[in-house]
Amino acid sequence: MNASPRARAVSAALLSGGLLLAVTACTNSGTSSATSTSAVPTAANTADAQQVVSPSGSPSGPGCTYQSYAGGVPQLDITDGKTVVGFSQSESTSNPFRATETKSIETEAKRLGVKLIERNANADVNAQNSQIEDMIAQGAKVLVVAPENSDGLGPALAQAKAKKIPVLTIDRTVTGTACSDFIAFIGSDFYGQAQIAADDLAGATGAKAHVAILQGTPGNNVSADRTKGFTDQLTAKYPNMSVVASQTGNFDQTDGQKVMEQLLQAHSDINAVYAENDAMALGAIQAIKSAGKTPGKDIKIVSIDGIQQVVQDVAAGQLVADIETNPRFGPLAFQSLKDFFGSTGVQPKVIIKDGHFTGANAQQALSQGLVY
Repeated sequence: MNASPRARAVSAALLSGGLLLAVTACTNSGTSSATSTSAVPTAANTADAQQVVSPSGSPSGPGCTYQSYAGGVPQLDITDGKTVVGFSQSESTSNPFRATETKSIETEAKRLGVKLIERNANADVNAQNSQIEDMIAQGAKVLVVAPENSDGLGPALAQAKAKKIPVLTIDRTVTGTACSDFIAFIGSDFYGQAQIAADDLAGATGAKAHVAILQGTPGNNVSADRTKGFTDQLTAKYPNMSVVASQTGNFDQTDGQKVMEQLLQAHSDINAVYAENDAMALGAIQAIKSAGKTPGKDIKIVSIDGIQQVVQDVAAGQLVADIETNPRFGPLAFQSLKDFFGSTGVQPKVIIKDGHFTGANAQQALSQGLVY
């Protein structure tokens, strides 16, 4: 496996795996203009070996390094086979996203000879705090954390900072300041994903719809950005698309189904659904069928995540589209740590290039094994 290529400038391009791939830019506010095509996702943004990424905004100076982080921390070689790196996973690996994310971290750690210890909080933020503190007690000198929510990890992060243990966050942000409370955030442009979802749903409904939103778990930036990006896009571009109901389904299939059942009973005019993750989309499909309606025909659905089952449903016509959330953080996370302890440094926000699955490309992506 080759090391992950990293974009050094916005609007650059790189040759990766034999394919020339444009690097997308994201503004500092995280509200980049959403642009997407129906091209089949390439190996470069779906394989563990390589990532296409861009820093958030034009680099304005050196990134965060061990010398500048929280007043300075010890320089380490994470590949010396002795330095312990702790990985804190937020949720069960029965979730395909979490399983792929964990495997990517483990695979790259093994390839590099990193001494890795792991904990899984199973969606319990209190447990995640305790587990991070336990990994510190077990000798972890660096932490890679997939937060359960954005606000709840204050105690663990404070202990890590006090002990001069740097923390790299992936897939969700945490409250605090980059290069002081955490090194950086690596993940998707959640706001931009939601803009694409709004465009997809508008295209499928002739930009005239009564929309139900199944929101994610409150208290994390993913749900907040995916809600705001979608509603902002409707306001800006689609005046005849109205949100008639918006309720949390907690990123959970069972909850998503129950909420969708309730919304269909209360709002018989719903003809479009925006699910902020694939688990809730699967629940919505069951609720729609139970109500005697046909998903993809009577009610158009757009979702975000890109798991195999939902991409299959896109190919079958039950969903309009599914925007990928790339979980393959391993190469990028460890390259970022090497840059942090080297001279390059890490920018405060790095956005992974996600795929976009539609009726035009879903079956081909599935056939080529590009879906997790």
